[in-house]
Amino acid sequence: MTSNQDNNGIRPAAGRLGILTPGLGAVATTFMAGVESIRRGHSKPIGSLTQMATIRLGKRTDNRSPLIKEFIPLASLEDIVFGAWDPIPDDALTAAKKAGVLDERDLAPVAEFLKAIVPMPAVFDNHYVTRINGANVKKGKTKRDLGEALRKDIREFKAKHKLDRLVVVWCASTEIYLKPGPAHATLAAFEQAMDANDDQIAPSMLYAWAALMEGVPFCNGAPNLSVDIPALLDLANEKGVPISGKDFKTGQTWLKTVIAPGIKARMLGLKGWYSTNILGNRDGEVLDDPASFKTKEESKLSVLHTILQPDKYPDLYKDFSHVVRINYYPPRGDNKEGWDNIDIVGWMNYPMQIKVNFLCRDSILAAPIVLDLALFSDFAHRAGMKGIQEWLSFYYKSPMTAAGLQPEHDLFIQQTKLKNTLRHLMGEEQITHLGLEYYA
Repeated sequence: MTSNQDNNGIRPAAGRLGILTPGLGAVATTFMAGVESIRRGHSKPIGSLTQMATIRLGKRTDNRSPLIKEFIPLASLEDIVFGAWDPIPDDALTAAKKAGVLDERDLAPVAEFLKAIVPMPAVFDNHYVTRINGANVKKGKTKRDLGEALRKDIREFKAKHKLDRLVVVWCASTEIYLKPGPAHATLAAFEQAMDANDDQIAPSMLYAWAALMEGVPFCNGAPNLSVDIPALLDLANEKGVPISGKDFKTGQTWLKTVIAPGIKARMLGLKGWYSTNILGNRDGEVLDDPASFKTKEESKLSVLHTILQPDKYPDLYKDFSHVVRINYYPPRGDNKEGWDNIDIVGWMNYPMQIKVNFLCRDSILAAPIVLDLALFSDFAHRAGMKGIQEWLSFYYKSPMTAAGLQPEHDLFIQQTKLKNTLRHLMGEEQITHLGLEYYA
């Protein structure tokens, strides 16, 4: 620890950090295999801000741009220990092979490491995810019993691996669409609903409740309500724990948050944006169910309206058409393909088009996001931050915000907010790009 870090009251990243993932499928196994490959020197952490990005400090003429990981006290990759829950009992090696994301040449060097990661029985219910079946599932009379079982898992995992700190990152499937209701309004109502086995208490909420009760940061990588309800927000603040979500921003939506700000910056009009995806992994199978797709659709549709602000720019963006489709196509596996047709309008109302065909690898894009969210959330916890971490919106399709606030979706504003938060916490001036030194 440097004296600067001591002065800012941020606890050191001493000891071991456990990263627990509900879900041991394509995303989680790709993440775990990748971190171990990096630790062994077989690959580089491409896609990870915590490992590869720099941060400018002070004026441009100061020439101070350290790596983020050298600027803030982050947990070392060497100190990370992995664990998971999953309704399918496959170890991480078997799960990775079934997912088909990584080639055998990349799995072989870390095979024994992955084989040792065996999922704990999951809290799982087919009512919320209809297209997955598994026998590795917890039993309990009430949902509170199941939540308490998760708390016990967290405590035992921490003790077994002699961990100093933990983070939980949701890497499991999209649940059916739920709206916030009376059961979510207060912690007392939430816990009563757990006791009553209320259908409004989804499994992801039980994971979030268990993590917060154990003082563990929770990151929601799916569009599920999960921790984004008043009851659990109150609990996070009460326990002094950071939370963030929702839905990892990986492929098509990531590009939308790049392209849409460019259209708006030039004051070009938008008539319509048609998006379709084909993918064949477990996520694609789950999203083939209309109830689960509804949850994902809500997450994807919110991006453009928030960025383009049609209420402020009706001449450019009023009533534009926005269509999102996801199609399950098994031969494609994890190699998702996203097609976008964008109908824009220019000078004197002349039409133009932008067409994008993004052949991406969903889990390859998601894995470094899992790493960054875990490390940044652990850092935030040690810095004394609690509740919604809006500065982590950079990583999410549908960022959580305080009640009454619109989320910020513009990727570049999100990146500025993220880095300025780090500067602030470390006692450095925020960067505004005003360049006022030329007027001195």
